[in-house]
Amino acid sequence: MNEEILLSSIDKVHTTKMGIYRIKKNLKLDTDNVVEYCKNKVLDKNCNIYKQGKNWYCEIDNIVITINSYSYTIITAHIKR
Repeated sequence: MNEEILLSSIDKVHTTKMGIYRIKKNLKLDTDNVVEYCKNKVLDKNCNIYKQGKNWYCEIDNIVITINSYSYTIITAHIKR
């Protein structure tokens, strides 16, 4: 459950075309590089990273980023309610 597993594999983190659309919509982002945006959030020292089941959850700045722990695919990101 150590967050270092995710951090040491940050170069593997990616998403799908639908993931890009979903993340941009959910976070109201005006950038084409949502993967880099999410990676920067995950790498921030204030990011709370934990694993539940098959996913990593990264919480920072009232945002939750969900990453599959096997494929390193960013599934979604949304504003915490």
